[in-house]
Amino acid sequence: MIKASVRRVGNSLGITIPKSILDNYHLEEGDQLYLVETQDGMMVTPYDPKFSAWVKAYESSTKRYRNTLRELAK
Repeated sequence: MIKASVRRVGNSLGITIPKSILDNYHLEEGDQLYLVETQDGMMVTPYDPKFSAWVKAYESSTKRYRNTLRELAK
């Protein structure tokens, strides 16, 4: 487990992310992170959970309408 401290950044608060985590997840300055509340606490992720839901919906519709989409692509 790695600790991070909440620090003042101007009029806001922020956390500093250790270099090892930045390197593991290929994060750079300006990248967006999402804070997701879970039953176990808070999760910080570079992946947009709304986009994941969209991808699941897309995958289910492409399976269902595979033949129709194949015909439309001709």
